[in-house]
Amino acid sequence: MALHDKQDRFKRQQEKSQSSLSGKAASTAPNGRSSATPAPVKFSNDTERLQHINSIRKAPVGAQMKRVIDLLFETRQALTLEQINEACYVDMKANKDVFDSMRKNPKVKYDGERFSYKSKHDVRDKSQLLYLIRKFPEGIAVIDLKDAYSTVMEDLQALKASREIWLLSNFDSQEDIAYPNDPKVPIKVDDDLKQLFRGIELPRDMLDIEKDLQKNGMKPATNTAKRRSAAQMQGISSKSKPKKKKNEITKRTKLTNAHLPELFQNLNNS
Repeated sequence: MALHDKQDRFKRQQEKSQSSLSGKAASTAPNGRSSATPAPVKFSNDTERLQHINSIRKAPVGAQMKRVIDLLFETRQALTLEQINEACYVDMKANKDVFDSMRKNPKVKYDGERFSYKSKHDVRDKSQLLYLIRKFPEGIAVIDLKDAYSTVMEDLQALKASREIWLLSNFDSQEDIAYPNDPKVPIKVDDDLKQLFRGIELPRDMLDIEKDLQKNGMKPATNTAKRRSAAQMQGISSKSKPKKKKNEITKRTKLTNAHLPELFQNLNNS
């Protein structure tokens, strides 16, 4: 009985296939070509986005890493591989080179599941920023603080305005240095001492100033010799160019405006 059922099922499948073939033959023209008009190929409305994603994933490893690091820097969140792929189209699951390079990058932290941005100093607000600067009485470079959090530069200016820190420029590197202004150490200077200090005549050459500082056990904030050497290497002379001698009119000068004698009242007799 089971065999009979299988045979009946097979016959029905055969009949179905035969009818399908007959239908296709009827729709075929005598020349062998189908008379039915082929359906137009429809491209996805998302083609441009897919091309953009494809170009990102074919980009060099360094370019893809930059996209991920920029994303982590802007969001300041710990993101999974799926979240990163969804946000900036870098598929680190499929690209092992990008994944391995990101794990080794000093600006990135990876906890085994999520990637996050790692700034040089782990501070998140103005109070933590001030606490950090007070740990560096010799000063801390502002460039090392810029990536701490999004509003760190505004907080630095606010701390400077409230006289809690000083922002001074380094003459060698032209970069700002943040120094703590400890409110626990108020200093009052007598007017006589101020007048004496202001009356001291300093050397005119910075080299002499730096030598005097070194003699007294202090490290100069500038390095004039190094700066001048670098300027000479670049072809920049510290000496002013000699002025060209002004051309004077003499009796040997060919005059083209002799009809205007007032122009030659100061004629040189040489």
